Amino acid sequence: MTYTYIPRGVCSRQINIELDENAVITDCEFIGGCAGNTTGICALVKGMDAEEAVKRLKGIDCRGRGTSCPDQLATALVEALELI
Repeated sequence: MTYTYIPRGVCSRQINIELDENAVITDCEFIGGCAGNTTGICALVKGMDAEEAVKRLKGIDCRGRGTSCPDQLATALVEALELI
């Protein structure tokens, strides 16, 4: 399943996620944002169970914004999991 999410409150403009039938992240891509950080986040979550990624990423803050690219990825994963 491919899911596209429009993040809020961060520099990234879009997050594309692919989950397999077992809710494992098979691909992740951020459009915009800090390229090194977002590429690194995606490399780390590939192959990870989506629920585990949510536990690890949810609540991470960037510069007092109340959210971050990792936190927005967690939000996107929660929404994607609701569709499975």
